Amino acid sequence: MRASITILAKDLRQRARDSTLLVFGVVLPLGLAFMFNVMLGGGEQRRLDATYAVADGDRGVAARQFVEQALRPLEASGDATLRTAADAEEARRLVERKTVDAAFVIPAGFSAALERGAATRLQVIGGVDSAVAVQVAREIAQSYATERRAVQLAVAVATAGGGTVPDRELAERAAAAPVPVGVAQDEVSQRKQLDTTTYYAAGMAMFFLFFVTMMSVAGIFDERRQGTLARLLAAPVSRRAVLLGKSLGGILVGVLSMAVLVVVSTLALGADWGHPLGVAALAVAAVLAATGITAAVATFARTAEQASNRLSVIAMTLGLFGGALFPVAQLEGLSSVSMLTPHRWFLEGLGDLAGGSLQVVVVPVAVLLGFAVAGGALALFRLGRMLNS
Repeated sequence: MRASITILAKDLRQRARDSTLLVFGVVLPLGLAFMFNVMLGGGEQRRLDATYAVADGDRGVAARQFVEQALRPLEASGDATLRTAADAEEARRLVERKTVDAAFVIPAGFSAALERGAATRLQVIGGVDSAVAVQVAREIAQSYATERRAVQLAVAVATAGGGTVPDRELAERAAAAPVPVGVAQDEVSQRKQLDTTTYYAAGMAMFFLFFVTMMSVAGIFDERRQGTLARLLAAPVSRRAVLLGKSLGGILVGVLSMAVLVVVSTLALGADWGHPLGVAALAVAAVLAATGITAAVATFARTAEQASNRLSVIAMTLGLFGGALFPVAQLEGLSSVSMLTPHRWFLEGLGDLAGGSLQVVVVPVAVLLGFAVAGGALALFRLGRMLNS
């Protein structure tokens, strides 16, 4: 064990002077996570932040109901700001000047037409530069029109059946009736979903972790080329001690890289990784898995260049199919394949941790340690051939 510690200390001194580790371990994953965060809008749900004008030429009951029931809730939630326009022409000018994103024009006779079941029109004037706000305005108007149509149908059916209740009272009853079918959001799926910022911060951390551990494992080939490995093997040092020392260097650097990424992404990007103990367990297990896999792959190479090329391909492939670059859990074709990668289990463990207790990381950690054991066993089995080739 003392020999492994000596090898570890030597490697750490060398790596401390290598800026490449800083680039792959911190700069690139943070930079890409920041880029994805900006492009995809961050982790929190974004508000609409629209401004709508209302030109009420009717002043009737239905017009007031539309404003109070359909538009005021948006204003109360902070998603929209409402302002009043005197008429349709002023509303159009406000849209053309980009003072508002869209305008609702309620014509005169709107309420009376709805009361007697006649056709009427709720006009939406949209700005060309506010596509999202205009689409939301159209959906609001369409939803209101659909609801009023349903009320009219209910009144028509009651009247056709020989009802004696006045039409206005029937309409009020139909409008006040509860919705027969509601839609509830699945809380289970919500529990296992990381926000955008955390997802890409974790994905980039796991993706570049393989490159960090690759540099430590591939260092064996550099020492063999320089002749220091031959002198090391001539000393009373076992080959397993050599691999252990090299692997420990990769593990420590990997853990340090993950810790820096977790802290910086939390403070700078607002990522929410979850319970610190659960995150620590997943991070350490992920580093061990990456180290075991890279060590195993390196034993099949003959040169440092060959090892780097193969490990780069493996890192890219596992990152792509594991969901580090984009979510694949809901893609039917790739979901099953992603279960064969440590990236999927790391990200899934973080997702479970976001909505559960520490116990939820037991299975992901166990699977990640399984990758580490399998990779380490294969590396030990082929160690002699790699050192002597």
